[in-house]
Amino acid sequence: MVIVVLVAVTLIRAVQIIPQATAAVIERLGRYKATQPPGLTFLVPFVDRIRERIDLREQVVSFPPQPVITQDNLTVNIDTVVYFQVTDPRSAVYEISDYIVGVEQITTTTLRNVVGGMTLEETLTSRDQINTQLRGELDEATGRWGIRVARVEIKAIDPPPSIQESMERQMKADREKRAMILTAEGERESAIRSAEGQKQSQILTAEGAKQAAILNAEADRQSRILRAQGDRAARYLQAQGQAKAIEKVFAAIKAGKPTPELLAYQYLQTLPQMAQGDANKVWLVPSDFGKALEGFTRMLGAPGEDGVFRYQPSPDDGSAPTNRPEDDDPGLEGWFDTRTSPEIAAVVANAEAQARQEIPPLGAEPPAIAAAQPQLPPSPPPSPRPP
Repeated sequence: MVIVVLVAVTLIRAVQIIPQATAAVIERLGRYKATQPPGLTFLVPFVDRIRERIDLREQVVSFPPQPVITQDNLTVNIDTVVYFQVTDPRSAVYEISDYIVGVEQITTTTLRNVVGGMTLEETLTSRDQINTQLRGELDEATGRWGIRVARVEIKAIDPPPSIQESMERQMKADREKRAMILTAEGERESAIRSAEGQKQSQILTAEGAKQAAILNAEADRQSRILRAQGDRAARYLQAQGQAKAIEKVFAAIKAGKPTPELLAYQYLQTLPQMAQGDANKVWLVPSDFGKALEGFTRMLGAPGEDGVFRYQPSPDDGSAPTNRPEDDDPGLEGWFDTRTSPEIAAVVANAEAQARQEIPPLGAEPPAIAAAQPQLPPSPPPSPRPP
């Protein structure tokens, strides 16, 4: 049984299996013999032994926070993560006792050297620069250990609590400053927009007032023209009426054959009407009133056989006009025409079209408006009025 157990133990120690991505450092009688790759390996019992199995995969090691003093004498705690891979198992075993501790120490010293030349602000904003310098220093120092450093990352940078509080206040002040700036910009933009709107409104109001003034002036002009034409026609008609009235009165007087006594009586009735004026305070009857009546009767009558003046009709020589004055004057034909001028209607239509134009959006250019209304040509004389 002892022999069987001894043979079994010998076989177990003589046959070894190396897993994938692992290398085994073999020693013979205490000296380095070879580095065995993954697979089945045969050893000489009690002569050869496996010194250490080395993992050939890329390894990730996170180191605890390290206190580092910056250039402005502030202590910060920095966490680092190192990605490395063993490329030479023999060097990793015989060149250093513990390569993990060596990598940690080199990382700490290099980190203190790099961060010691930076301020806190530069440290917080220069992580890529710190990572690059750490990787270069580590890769150069660990090359003789058979280790290749792939990446170095700074996981966290923790400043002191007082500095963190100051930084928080600073960040809060910066945010409030940016908020105030944005608010001021918004108010400025709003004021500019309001000013542009007021400007556009004033321009449109001025244009509307201008158009209204032009239309009012044109309407007043046309109104005065039409009113003058109406007054002219009314005065002419009034004059015609007065002429006809005088003609009828004179004809009636001739037809009635008044006596001087009747004319004197009518003259006496007219005298109180002459004295009814507001400026007449005292009115005197002239002393030659009888002679005035005598002269008036001599104009209208002739003395009879008894010496009394009686009405004598004027001889009719046929020279009295038989037609109206307006029938003979061609310049009076258009006085009584009440039709609207087409030029005035065109101006009113143009003004209404401009008033109905759509208001442009805010910020757009105002539409071009005519500088002045088109001049009205003189109205042609209307067609002759039918008799």
